[in-house]
Amino acid sequence: MIGIAVVGYGYWGPNLVRNISETRQAQLVCVCDLNKDRLVAVQGRYPAVKVTENFEDVLRDPQVDAIAIATPVSSHFRLAMQALMAGKHVLVEKPMAATTEEAMRMVEEAARRRLVLAVDHTFVHTGAVRKMHELVESGLGDMYYYDSVRVNLGLFQHDVSVIWDLAVHDLAILDYVLPEKPVAVSATGMSHVLGEPENIAYLTLFFESKMIAHIHVNWLAPVKVRRTLIGGSNKMIVYDDLEPSEKIKVYDKGITMNPSSHTYGEKVHQMLVGYRSGDMHAPKLDMTEALSRELRQFIDCIEQNTRPVCDGYAGLRVVRTLEAATRSLAQQGRVIELEEARRIA
Repeated sequence: MIGIAVVGYGYWGPNLVRNISETRQAQLVCVCDLNKDRLVAVQGRYPAVKVTENFEDVLRDPQVDAIAIATPVSSHFRLAMQALMAGKHVLVEKPMAATTEEAMRMVEEAARRRLVLAVDHTFVHTGAVRKMHELVESGLGDMYYYDSVRVNLGLFQHDVSVIWDLAVHDLAILDYVLPEKPVAVSATGMSHVLGEPENIAYLTLFFESKMIAHIHVNWLAPVKVRRTLIGGSNKMIVYDDLEPSEKIKVYDKGITMNPSSHTYGEKVHQMLVGYRSGDMHAPKLDMTEALSRELRQFIDCIEQNTRPVCDGYAGLRVVRTLEAATRSLAQQGRVIELEEARRIA
């Protein structure tokens, strides 16, 4: 039985607490938050769980084997490093750190102490994204593009831009689903509220192959949209996370290229484009709650000394891309190379 403490009981913390308390392999030992009213709410619902405003209490508690961190991004590095140095395994909310340097230090500390460091890239654990990973590996052919729209009205963040809040999801999905990593990124965007971070942004990611990825994120849209298109040489995917049942649709559509030649004084070689239109099917998906599956994997990795799918290296790659996109944003879309990102294990 793995004893887990949750630090931060704001927006995401209650989901962690609920899922941990429902996981048979885990024991919810403690909840830590600076807000006393939140702790009162925890005691009312989970009377057997300890509560504290002092993070040091969590670090000293011998019943706590692992700590789940669900606090603002600016505090992730400090809290995670203290937890790791205290010998605790760590699950940290996305993005794992505010800078690449911080993320790298967290990865190194976990490796040095042989502790599990997992990043809460929740979408990666959904049945839909896992199915996309399976389809990309087995049936889409050569990858052409990833095109995503992730927009809604609010929730405005005051400490991070819309890139760090929303685009982080697609970057995590890309890192998991696609067979290659991006080598460069370009980003443009704008803030429409004085003194606040960008609330709308467009990211383009470039790869060594002819694959290209485009991500549109926006806090000022009149409707909520969570739709992704993935195109391959054999098949194409439409992923709509707001669909209640058929979140993934696979289209047997594409183009065929046939060589042709014409003679106008001299031979000119051309390619004739043909269109293939086949069936559409919606594969059956695992409907297990993503966070529940993620926590079970986290616990299994602690018990078996293995690496989770969204380990510290995956989190590091995402933070490196976010940081590069932020630099590009400040330079009005200049392409920023990600050479080092390709070498991260």
